[in-house]
Amino acid sequence: MKRKIAAVLCCLAMTMSMLAGCGNAGDSGTDSAKETEQKEDTSSKADAAEEPQEETGGKDEVTIGFSNDADSWDPCTGFGYTGSPLYSSLVKVNGDDKLENDLATEYHVSEDALTWTFKVRDDVVFSNKEPLKASDVAFTFNTTKEKATYMDLTMLESCTAKDDTTVEFKLNKPCVTFIYTIAQIGIVPEKSYSDKFGLSAEETIGSGPYKLTQWDKGQQFIMEANENYYGEQPAIKKAVFLIQEEDARFVSAKAGDVDIALTSATIATNEIEGMHVEEVESVDNRGITLPTVPDEGKTTEDGYKIGNNITSDVNVRKALAYGIDREKIITEALNGFAKPAYTECDGMPWWNEETVIDTDVDYAKQLLDEAGWKDEDGDGIREKDGTKLAFNLMYFAGDSMRQAVAMSVANQAKENMGFDITVEGVSADDTVKRMFSEPMIMGWGSDSPMTSYMLYHSSNAGKTDFYNPEFYTSEKTDEYLDQAMNSINIEDSYQWWQKAQWDGETGTSMRGEAPWAFYVNMSHLYYVKDGLDIGKQRIHAHGAAWPLVANLAEWTWN
Repeated sequence: MKRKIAAVLCCLAMTMSMLAGCGNAGDSGTDSAKETEQKEDTSSKADAAEEPQEETGGKDEVTIGFSNDADSWDPCTGFGYTGSPLYSSLVKVNGDDKLENDLATEYHVSEDALTWTFKVRDDVVFSNKEPLKASDVAFTFNTTKEKATYMDLTMLESCTAKDDTTVEFKLNKPCVTFIYTIAQIGIVPEKSYSDKFGLSAEETIGSGPYKLTQWDKGQQFIMEANENYYGEQPAIKKAVFLIQEEDARFVSAKAGDVDIALTSATIATNEIEGMHVEEVESVDNRGITLPTVPDEGKTTEDGYKIGNNITSDVNVRKALAYGIDREKIITEALNGFAKPAYTECDGMPWWNEETVIDTDVDYAKQLLDEAGWKDEDGDGIREKDGTKLAFNLMYFAGDSMRQAVAMSVANQAKENMGFDITVEGVSADDTVKRMFSEPMIMGWGSDSPMTSYMLYHSSNAGKTDFYNPEFYTSEKTDEYLDQAMNSINIEDSYQWWQKAQWDGETGTSMRGEAPWAFYVNMSHLYYVKDGLDIGKQRIHAHGAAWPLVANLAEWTWN
């Protein structure tokens, strides 16, 4: 059951950002993308809703049923890492998932991959009309590093403006994924930055195609076209974002009060007159973390139990990979709105296609038999040395999608292979306490290979950041991942990411050590009013809200 990869892919974090590399000296890595260069009063929610919805010709506004508000609009604390129409970055990812210059006109990487030099456009001003200079870029990155909140800049030693249009990054170690981080960080104005930056519409200043003109926290925010934007002016001049729960978004869509609304697999089968459902491909995966070490009475430094005597058996982990029908999960739990998943990076340039596996219940049973897991007492559940093949499978309480996936997996595992899995909704606090010793439905989804490094490198095993609670470690995996990170350019790194997944004998994938059993890549779903074109959406990372509007400047009414 080989997955069909439907989208055009290329070089493309918590993750992370875009193209890579510690490229060859003198090569910006963005030449091919240069061919695709970017060629009134605020109103209330009621006013927005009164716009004649059936007459799309000539419209230049949209109302969006949105799920996410912001605590802060400050890129230095992580806002906009999946893309934001409020800010510009040195480089960005386009609809073909390819890197292209944005504020940068070119960049160069030294032969030792430790010095990155960018030339910055000289025709850019912020929305407050102050000129954007290389010093603003340096200030942004140094401030982001100092705040150390969401963006990982531990590899950055310094960032210095050499003149008004030249900025130099010094790294403390080679990092092929650094360009992904650069693509994620929007540039802020040094002169206007303060502790209040991003905490109100007035204190939110960027150089992107839109500016924030109103923010009623928890209710709505409004973006309007930035008349000072250096690129082509967007066709959509005003976007009203209504912060709504899922059911309210559906009601608003049905009433014609919004032009586009985020929705989910449980609702998207309902038809709405005058709207259609757009399904955007993602690497927003769902799978099970499987602790790889036995319970030896050890605890983390915070006192949380480590290890599981069931899932520490690699044959058990692989059985949960091979013995579950992914298409059945998609049909039962997700109304068909998903694709089978096999790794954390399906379809990306660094993905190893050899990681695709077919559902093979007989093979799964064989693995369990060989490992000594057999149903000796005839109750339908396997056991070994008096221990039942049983464990709890956690999911975040209140997440109906994860619950549905967990239930489908548990039912199939029992029927197909003789597992006894108890599905349990848990709080975030309980998750942190229990994830090092019990399986958990989790999800990642990133357009950077840095996620693979974080998930599987031994240096990250057992941390409370959710990446590697399985305590997976492998010298061979570390070797491949280190080779990838130390590559001079992103293309050179692909072979090492792929070998880490599966080198023909072992790897992080389900054909190898299987610290994860991956099952589905979620489709991101939106009710869209007929006549609204939301542009070419790149493959979405984890989360359906902000990736949708990253290309708001390309939306049009037809």
